[in-house]
Amino acid sequence: MDRSDRMDWQVYVLHCGDDSFYTGIAKDVSRRLDQHVRGKGARYTRGRGPLVLWWQSEAMSHAQALSLERRIKTMSRAQKKGLKAQKEDAVD
Repeated sequence: MDRSDRMDWQVYVLHCGDDSFYTGIAKDVSRRLDQHVRGKGARYTRGRGPLVLWWQSEAMSHAQALSLERRIKTMSRAQKKGLKAQKEDAVD
């Protein structure tokens, strides 16, 4: 399996303290969230705490994660909120 095909990336959405959303990708979402919380993540999330992990995807390739991240970033606020509802419905 080619390195670029490895299924070890996830897309995540953070809900920020100012009620905005931030979308990113990471191999280790917990570690990346910790970086955001400590102010070492993306510039956008600095000063917007508290940060809460709102949604995260299943594991996928880097290319798939980049594509999904781009799609989520273009979604409306209502569509982003719907991501969480869709995941909860899938669990029920």
